[in-house]
Amino acid sequence: MNVPLPKYVERGPIHDIAWVPLKFFTDPRGWLVELFRNDLVPPQFHPVMAYVSMTKPGVVRGPHEHIDQSDYFCFVGPSTFRVYLWDARKGSPTFGAKEVRDVGESTPYALIVPPGVVHAYKNVGDKDGWVFNGANRLYAGWLKQEPVDEIRHEKDPNSPYQVE
Repeated sequence: MNVPLPKYVERGPIHDIAWVPLKFFTDPRGWLVELFRNDLVPPQFHPVMAYVSMTKPGVVRGPHEHIDQSDYFCFVGPSTFRVYLWDARKGSPTFGAKEVRDVGESTPYALIVPPGVVHAYKNVGDKDGWVFNGANRLYAGWLKQEPVDEIRHEKDPNSPYQVE
């Protein structure tokens, strides 16, 4: 990452991965959480599109990776997700490293996943969970006229990227 990150941003065992603790601000009306701040995330990871997905308990999304796209996931609940990361970038100083972390309702985090890092997550809680993603590339390009930037591993039983 080219831009220095604040001290409270956590680095994992994989080069260029950043875990950003998310803080909930609560009052009698409910809560608010800042998902993205332009001054916190390096420019190469700034979102150009966003979506929210709901994942049912026990369901896995991924593993897959991107050639050019970075993901900016936010895990805020209302469930718990087990996130799996594998560094598949041959030129990376942490090539082959793996990280697994539980995040979500009790430990809300944003996660920057650069291209070439295989990623998956599983809802390990007992209720439907939401995940926000602010990708730095448009899905299927401008007006959805380009190939999708994904290498999918989930249907390959011999893949080294397995979710337990």
